[in-house]
Amino acid sequence: MADAKDSSMVDSNAPNSSISHHNTFFMTHSNILRILAIALSAASIAVTTTNKETVVLFTMLFDARFYYSSSLKFFVAANAVVCALSVVTLIMNFLLGKQASQRKEYYLFLFIHDILMTVLLMAGCAAATAIGYVGQFGEDHMGWLPMCDHVRKFCTTNLISVVLSYLAFFAYLGLNILTAHRCISFAPKN
Repeated sequence: MADAKDSSMVDSNAPNSSISHHNTFFMTHSNILRILAIALSAASIAVTTTNKETVVLFTMLFDARFYYSSSLKFFVAANAVVCALSVVTLIMNFLLGKQASQRKEYYLFLFIHDILMTVLLMAGCAAATAIGYVGQFGEDHMGWLPMCDHVRKFCTTNLISVVLSYLAFFAYLGLNILTAHRCISFAPKN
């Protein structure tokens, strides 16, 4: 009798420990990806905002800075918003902890947040990539000449910044997949 009672106790606790394990797995991996996205976005901001180069072309002084381009300003702003809101979400994850991990509404909030951050990062990366392409190759139909031949350091540093931001985008893409999976696990089973 005692053996049957002990085995039923183990069986009844198994689903709860499985749910707890899934919650811990999700929260740990999502927090790691969120910290990675914060670090990559912050690094991208730092690299872009400190990037400048001054060259002399035909006795004229030419100064290249990120804030001369509206695309690069949007790129920095998008990364700043993603970084700041990711920090807020990470703090919420740590403060709410187990309480939030039991609520499907919280995962829905995270899913919507993560999608918005992914789209914002994608838009910022697209803007910086577009201006980088024009800087590298120019646009013959518009009469825009390539500038990266003259400010090579500036263009290379911007490329590094865009790559960092794309990596943050992929971290958020991973967060979307994790959060979507977690939302689906709360769906009612027929």
